[in-house]
Amino acid sequence: MKPTIIVGIVVVLLMFALFAVKGVVAVGAWLVLKLIFPFIALFVLLVTGVVALIQKLRNKPLNRVKTGMFVILNISLVLPLLLTMNVVPMAFPANVKEVKPSLAIVSPFKAPAIIAWGGDEFKDNVPHAMWGNERWAYDLVMDAYNTGSTVLEDYGVWGEDVYAPVTGTVVAAYDAEPDIVPNTEGFLSMEGNHVYIEVAETGTFLLLNHLQQNSVVVKIGDVVAVGDLLAKAGNSGSTSEPHLHIHHQREDPRRTWNILLAEGLPLYFKTKEGDKMLERGSILSAQH
Repeated sequence: MKPTIIVGIVVVLLMFALFAVKGVVAVGAWLVLKLIFPFIALFVLLVTGVVALIQKLRNKPLNRVKTGMFVILNISLVLPLLLTMNVVPMAFPANVKEVKPSLAIVSPFKAPAIIAWGGDEFKDNVPHAMWGNERWAYDLVMDAYNTGSTVLEDYGVWGEDVYAPVTGTVVAAYDAEPDIVPNTEGFLSMEGNHVYIEVAETGTFLLLNHLQQNSVVVKIGDVVAVGDLLAKAGNSGSTSEPHLHIHHQREDPRRTWNILLAEGLPLYFKTKEGDKMLERGSILSAQH
């Protein structure tokens, strides 16, 4: 079978998985389309160009139709790089009204917080909505934030107590990673210090990341109730400044081959007006 036909078949299968199969299979297809195929296609384009140049220098005829089709196909596979780089803004294709189960939680803080990133719309949740595992994730901060300071104590959320926003069982608890200097890239892992909870209500998982070093007070196997102290907000992992990252997913994070290979699930906050998916800039009331 010719390479062009093989590539075409693979693309069709990936698109089918993305829009018809859905779930973690769709997440995997999205990752392949965004992170793997573009680089393969770019390499093939370069090879095709070199071969075409050599044949021209040797005065050998080219099959223009086949070569043209092959080039067009591979250019189309390079284009998803624009999605990865946010040149073309596009969220992971999942309908918030159709993906189940959703989860409604209280604030993990006992002081008002600000939604730095969150919600269903790409513009309100740029760093998360583009990935399947964090499709409806939140970054929570407090005044002051986004100051550009390199001093941890200059950020309002730094050292703030983090409480269980839901009832469940702790399946992961880690706090050995140092907090990094704000606005630097010296992190050791993507998630940093963290607490992961298996939600009693749904059997799904709530992930709380970027916690302060040596601040986690729970251990694996602990059953926590809403309001139980978990840790302190920090600046560990892949983070530009102190904040609390929180998201809801179907797969057990202990058993996923890669943190990106999980299906993100809708996450709402309980408010006086009912359960809401808060957007960027919204104020999250304190836990009572």
